Amino acid sequence: MEKRILGLDPGLAILGFGVITCTQIPNKVQETRVNMLDFGVIKTSADVEMGQRLCTLFDDLHTVMEEFKPDLVAIEKLFFYRMSSTILVAQARGVLILVLGQRRLPYIEFTPAQIKQALTGYGNADKLDVQEAVARELDLDEIPKPDDAADALAVALTAYYQL
Repeated sequence: MEKRILGLDPGLAILGFGVITCTQIPNKVQETRVNMLDFGVIKTSADVEMGQRLCTLFDDLHTVMEEFKPDLVAIEKLFFYRMSSTILVAQARGVLILVLGQRRLPYIEFTPAQIKQALTGYGNADKLDVQEAVARELDLDEIPKPDDAADALAVALTAYYQL
């Protein structure tokens, strides 16, 4: 049995996504294999008006959902560091949650500290440690680029560990 998990790293300028598959190994009840299916980003330009940027996210997220047909979506929770950028990310998250609601897809959310803890065993790990853990766990030759896509794969892996 295979389960697809879509990890999302929300952002208005760059929204990262990463898709993994979890496959139960035949004749081994408690064993699963995890593989990276794809990853990437959805970008919007600051030169474009806000409504159009949100429409781009809406349309492109529907395309990602249609292409990968996830069974579960995992989202990184908002991290408050600068009010202006937090508001922009919150607007992007609103579109993301709307798309999931329209498709009736279940989702779970994780804080940055939960993601770091799940992948490295340390809730204050640095970004590089998390990215190296992503590459190691998915048996990749290099860290996925850009960072937003690697972060999205980290979110997906965190959901996988919770299964």
